[in-house]
Amino acid sequence: MLHRIPALLRRTAFAAAAVIAMLMSVPQAHAKVTRIIVDSTATLSGQDIPYETITGRAFGELDPKDPHNVLITDIGLAPRNENGKVDYITTFFIVKPVDMTQASGLMWHDVPNRGGRITITPDLRNSHDVGLSSGWQGDNAGGTAVPANASTLTPVTPTTNEWVKTPVLTGVTGRILGRIVNRSGTNQPLNVMGNPIPYFPANSADNTDAVLKVHTHETLTGVVTEGDTIPNSDWKFCYGAGATFASAGTTTPSLPVRVCLNGAVRSFDPAKLYQLVYTVKDPYVLGAGTAAFRDVESFFRYETADSHGTANPLLAQVPGKIKIKWAIIRGSSQSGNFTRHFIFLGMNQDEANRIVHEGAWPLIAGRRVANNSRWGQPDGVLELYQMGSEGPQWWHSFPDRVRDLPPGGILDRCSETDTCPKIIETFGGAEVFALKMTTSWVGTDPKNDIPLPDNVRRYYLPSSTHGGGGGGFNEAIPNVGAGCPGNNYGVGNFRANPVPATQLVNRLRVALREWVMHGTLPPDSVWPRMRGPKNDRTLVEPTRAAMGFPRGVPGIPDSIFAPESFVNPVLDYDWGPDFDEFNATGTPTNEPPPIKNVIKMLVPKVDSDGNELGGVPTVLRDAPLGTYLGWNITAGPGDPNYDGRPFHAGQTCNYVGGMVPFAKKTSDKAADDLRPSLEERYGTHAKYVAAVKAAADNAACQGYLLAGPDAKAMGAKCTTSIPAGFPDDWAQLVTAAQNSNVCNQPGDGGKCNPAGP
Repeated sequence: MLHRIPALLRRTAFAAAAVIAMLMSVPQAHAKVTRIIVDSTATLSGQDIPYETITGRAFGELDPKDPHNVLITDIGLAPRNENGKVDYITTFFIVKPVDMTQASGLMWHDVPNRGGRITITPDLRNSHDVGLSSGWQGDNAGGTAVPANASTLTPVTPTTNEWVKTPVLTGVTGRILGRIVNRSGTNQPLNVMGNPIPYFPANSADNTDAVLKVHTHETLTGVVTEGDTIPNSDWKFCYGAGATFASAGTTTPSLPVRVCLNGAVRSFDPAKLYQLVYTVKDPYVLGAGTAAFRDVESFFRYETADSHGTANPLLAQVPGKIKIKWAIIRGSSQSGNFTRHFIFLGMNQDEANRIVHEGAWPLIAGRRVANNSRWGQPDGVLELYQMGSEGPQWWHSFPDRVRDLPPGGILDRCSETDTCPKIIETFGGAEVFALKMTTSWVGTDPKNDIPLPDNVRRYYLPSSTHGGGGGGFNEAIPNVGAGCPGNNYGVGNFRANPVPATQLVNRLRVALREWVMHGTLPPDSVWPRMRGPKNDRTLVEPTRAAMGFPRGVPGIPDSIFAPESFVNPVLDYDWGPDFDEFNATGTPTNEPPPIKNVIKMLVPKVDSDGNELGGVPTVLRDAPLGTYLGWNITAGPGDPNYDGRPFHAGQTCNYVGGMVPFAKKTSDKAADDLRPSLEERYGTHAKYVAAVKAAADNAACQGYLLAGPDAKAMGAKCTTSIPAGFPDDWAQLVTAAQNSNVCNQPGDGGKCNPAGP
């Protein structure tokens, strides 16, 4: 950790204290979960032994002077209880065998996504694992809103989401920005990723220090074309969907905060974006939620009872013995970003210096969530002026020359304390093109691949959308544009990408479990690289020429490959002098922040069909029915799928993929489409099924697809045993191909061209 001191000492005093305390290892009185309340229990079916669920709340306290906590922004300013500690309350949801002596000893600690509760699936219950979901996102908005009865010390009717009540710095003010895009009318909310911005104006009845500007255009590289500034006399803060400029409802504020325009003068134009910079009050100590997530897991792993004598419900039927030997933190998308953030902050060591999770699985996550700065918005998805890519995004310590930050990595802190988990990370095309993934592979100055630590395995699902598609084998997917995620973004020109993540995730769920519990090594890592195992290059500049992207693919113009429209880059923001850009802690004071650098991004190379190279072998990509894209193009006026949201037209459609099908018959191909038709590729339904079998064998023989007894009976080349409850994916995929409509429609006669030879 010595190499980190200069970066931290140049920042706030509490950050310097953190380093000194950690290096000196001063003993501390341990804060912890002090009380648990079980609000409800229920039985659960679908596995081979009796299971139950337990829903409850955990009350805890943090020592603001403990070195494990001092990196929490504003922890030193948070209100204290009578013990000098900082309080929190959080929810938990446990899925467990009724008889804990039957438990496997493994707990999956699932990270909620925007408050959404998680439960382990039947395959893991048939393996007799335990599931825990608990709150971390303490912004008290949308799905993480804290109910009025949160502090009640008796059982209450539980919520169905996870939340955490974090401290509030009452009376503290600061500046933030909110954005309204693709909207019409005169009353619109200030949202981030569809959820309310979680802070109220300092004075809802007074907008005199706010600035509402119109943007007529923005590029992905951060170039903004500004329109006029709307006079403050023409708008008000307002509350409620029925509020108006004349009746703003400011006496009863509730989220979301809204902007009401004076309809006699103007209304919102859906072709424009409206950016509001305004003063807000009462920030949350968001990092306390991260610590609460740590403490809840630690309690259920290591403690027999809370401070009031309530027994740990995971206590085995052997007095004084806890039945949890291993734990895995798992999160997808925003939750996966939290997983990376959690490890970076050193939170995988509890206040008693014990490891919290032996395993970690961030899925489709390429950054660290913005959950430890004042005015943080953890719902953000890296649209313009949103945090999340600050500091090292890579595991191994590595230089950050472009941003002039010292060498560092996500694993620095846990490496110092020997509390790093075994990590599997999985992601695909959408994370590269929209969610700024490749800095994790090559840094901010891409000249070499960053070495992958021994405790990390990386798997890239090529040509896939965010989270994977719906799967299946369908030659006639309807031409319905995929919806663009994000803040009211729009819709894509192309169909949804069907390449599924399901089979790879199934295989890696088994692999991570075996690695953590038994030390069995997972399959080899596979991802696009600047220099691969055979000196092959599959990670290249984001241009049509460098990618080798074929011309003539219907609907894909040269213009989409322009830097300002194609790949969403990491933007190096100047958040101001009170913000620590390495740790992403402190207080941002520049709103909007100036952009110092646009970080160079790389993307996967593609084959002659436009499908990506360098990833894990998967069946639908290797027996393709079209060009599968990790990106899409936002529809605009004149496009068939246009839905009236034009602001981002012609740019990539945030983090959703697309598909351009192959022509079925050669005679159906566009004149300049060089991709072979289904007729040319496969000829018949039987030959397509044979191609699927070959692709499934390729994936299974390399260790990336589950193939068990059913697969063996169907002629699979490489099979093995599969844990109880897990699917035989080889058999399921081949069966689905056999039953598909590919060159098998009524009247086809099993041929791609019924009239052909």
